[in-house]
Amino acid sequence: MKTSLIILAAGKGTRMNSDLPKVLHPIAGEPMLIHAMESGRVLEPEHTVIVAGHCADQVRAATLAHDPEAIVVDQQEQLGTAHAVAQARPALAGFDGMAVVLYGDTPFIQPETLERMQAAQAQHDVVVLGFQAADPARYGRLVMQGDRLERIVEFKDATEAERAITLCNSGVVAARAELLFDLIDAVGNDNAAGEYYLTDIVGLARARGFSATAVTCDEAETLGVNSRADLALADAAFQTRARAALLEDGVTLMAPETVYLARDTIIGRDTLIEPNVVFGPGVTVESGATIRAFSHLEGCHVSRGGIVGPYARLRPGAELAEDVRIGNFVEIKNAQVAEGAKINHLSYVGDAFVGAGANLGAGTITCNYDGVMKHHTHIGARAFIGSNTMLVAPVNIGDGAMTGSGSVITSDVEPDALALARAPQVEKPGMARKLFEMLKAKKARMQRGS
Repeated sequence: MKTSLIILAAGKGTRMNSDLPKVLHPIAGEPMLIHAMESGRVLEPEHTVIVAGHCADQVRAATLAHDPEAIVVDQQEQLGTAHAVAQARPALAGFDGMAVVLYGDTPFIQPETLERMQAAQAQHDVVVLGFQAADPARYGRLVMQGDRLERIVEFKDATEAERAITLCNSGVVAARAELLFDLIDAVGNDNAAGEYYLTDIVGLARARGFSATAVTCDEAETLGVNSRADLALADAAFQTRARAALLEDGVTLMAPETVYLARDTIIGRDTLIEPNVVFGPGVTVESGATIRAFSHLEGCHVSRGGIVGPYARLRPGAELAEDVRIGNFVEIKNAQVAEGAKINHLSYVGDAFVGAGANLGAGTITCNYDGVMKHHTHIGARAFIGSNTMLVAPVNIGDGAMTGSGSVITSDVEPDALALARAPQVEKPGMARKLFEMLKAKKARMQRGS
């Protein structure tokens, strides 16, 4: 079945107390709007329409950065959910498939739930996603007759008997696009809030002889984010689920509650993750690797057998081949590190290539930035870089070459050559004792003067 997504993302989110639009607040390293878009991806939508309003330019930029083919439309006035969905009509002109309405601040609807809604829509004209609420509070209620959904009643407009219903409305709706917009045209705003409710389409559909039903999901999937406290709860819920999935997939987490994962983190089985590791967006760790404690990874790839950390930082563009060793207080950025290379201590390697089997001593730095431009460093296979070497890019260290400790290398080094670039040592007998005596005398004079 052809499907399009309509994701409502126009709200200001006043309770967030933020200049950032609510839907752009991050969960697991990415805006919650992106989570909603990715949930809907399982339906292989022909169109994804984002209805923006508050700070629409920011919402548009974030949307198109993630999916350049998405369509962003503006809701100039926030007059209710039905009015918001209506803004997507021009973008879906001529589309004759199913439209699914999602919410940018309800990021956890699971793909399998949307697939069940899609299947139900083949049998019913309107499908609504509901859930059994532990505390129905102020949710809208689903009024059912058997498997038929008769109507949805907002809490503010519900009778006492209707408020006793625990089957609640998530707001997610699926219907043929043409029917959805036709029903919305008939929605009025004669209610306590004076808004155009999308929920009214169920009663309108039933009055016209169309069928409606509800598909249910776990309440956790419908968690909405309206405040910073909600955001923290949502992030914690994501982390709990993501950690459990990794454990199920054969990843060892020594202290699961201390590991922070991004939405798109990929970790292969038999990988060991030590405590207090943070994964930012865009990280893939292959099977059999070890990520040691207090490391931070973002936008990088760690191959099989790699060991990273403790206290290591892998930044975007770090590509580690098999059996690479990255040790404590080492930072790698936009660099390829070939098979079996070792960078074990207190080093920075940026905008570089490190050849297979190379060994970089403690304190090695690739000086890649001249204040205006970035420059590349090439370190050949089996090269040995002595401790505290400064490699001033652009520079090429040949295969099997060596640099002496404390060198500042400013020009290319031939393969198998030894490069030394430091001032000769000068020794002055007795000078240390004389210097200390002079300094102590100066300090005594200063103390007497004070």
